[in-house]
Amino acid sequence: MKIYLLGIFCLLALSGLARAEDEAVDIDGKVVEDIGKSTIGSKTDDETVEREEEAIQLDGLNVSQMKAMRDSAEKHHYQAEVNRMMKLIINSLYRNKEIFLRELISNASDALDKIRFNSLTDPSVLEATADLKVMIKPDKENHALHIIDTGIGMTREDLVKNLGTIAKSGTSEFLAKMEEGETDVTSDLIGQFGVGFYSSFLVADTVVVTSKNNADEQYVWESDAASFTVAKDPRGNTLGRGTQISLFMKEEAYDFLEEHTIKD
Repeated sequence: MKIYLLGIFCLLALSGLARAEDEAVDIDGKVVEDIGKSTIGSKTDDETVEREEEAIQLDGLNVSQMKAMRDSAEKHHYQAEVNRMMKLIINSLYRNKEIFLRELISNASDALDKIRFNSLTDPSVLEATADLKVMIKPDKENHALHIIDTGIGMTREDLVKNLGTIAKSGTSEFLAKMEEGETDVTSDLIGQFGVGFYSSFLVADTVVVTSKNNADEQYVWESDAASFTVAKDPRGNTLGRGTQISLFMKEEAYDFLEEHTIKD
């Protein structure tokens, strides 16, 4: 898998945010082990397991481990407002799929800012890594795009609360305006209301979020846009600190695995 390196100013222009000089965004710049590559254990003819293997592969997890993690995961339904919002975003922005990357980079940059701010009063929060960066890693073999940051990360509670419910009261106003047709759903409006994460489903059938916060163990959140699960990561702490968002792309979005598309 190739890794392409972009300078900080190029990607910060993409995200539309000005960041400190110690914050870097890499688009795969060197040859590394494929993120989506996993060691498959004993082969089986079970069609369900084979479909799971084909659909989702995470580094360091074989198919049986992935299945065991899913079986033991907490299963959640989205808050009704989240379902409404996702439908609005997907139906309104299907011609502007590229905004998902800007939104995810923006969220990752915010995570870096949070851990940097905390380190001003408690330098120990950077013990796992003081290298604050965002990386974009396309995995063509598994049709996956990974956005990785070394920011503050999320606890299990954060994953459920931040990715499954709408805490901001302003989002109700956002939904009301969209459903009444008072204004168009724009990428700027999505960013303003902090719901850009859900634009991931413009390009992905399945989204997997792996996150490690200093205050908790590493957890894996997974969703197909209908419901979501949260489980403790059987691999343990592989991130050190931060978040990896893995998008398993729809066929029509495979172009976002190409270097030129990401740079544009």
